[in-house]
Amino acid sequence: MSTTGIITKENFLNHWQGHRGLTRKTIEKFPEKELFEYSIGGMRPFSDLVKELLTIGLPGLEGIDSNTTEGFNHDVPFNTKEALLAEWDRQTPLITEYYNKIPVERFAEDYNLFGQFNQPIIDNLMYFVDNEIHHRGQGYVYLRSLGIEPPMFWDR
Repeated sequence: MSTTGIITKENFLNHWQGHRGLTRKTIEKFPEKELFEYSIGGMRPFSDLVKELLTIGLPGLEGIDSNTTEGFNHDVPFNTKEALLAEWDRQTPLITEYYNKIPVERFAEDYNLFGQFNQPIIDNLMYFVDNEIHHRGQGYVYLRSLGIEPPMFWDR
């Protein structure tokens, strides 16, 4: 983030990409089996949470860019840690590309994300980041319960 105290379009993207970097480090910390099977209190395994993030951020930006409201599907065929990380890495530059296609003037415009969440575009963008932070927090709980130190939250 810039130290100017002003959140610009570029600052927001840098903030989001910083969170993506931290989430990637969190994925890397998981042993393969636990990434796909470990659960506490009925929560989904971390792999399912990551799949959700992969099926919301970039697809949401693509929808905003094209003004389409396709639904989402979290059932994607990434069944290894390597596949999840490869898809994460594939999407990261595309998030920047599609985000940069959206003029800041559109941020106040209502958009019905996935045909379900009708709110200003900026609120949808903030949802992408908030949802990632929320799910990464669940991943931190899993890692700590497995005796694994998660990445430091400031290590973006």
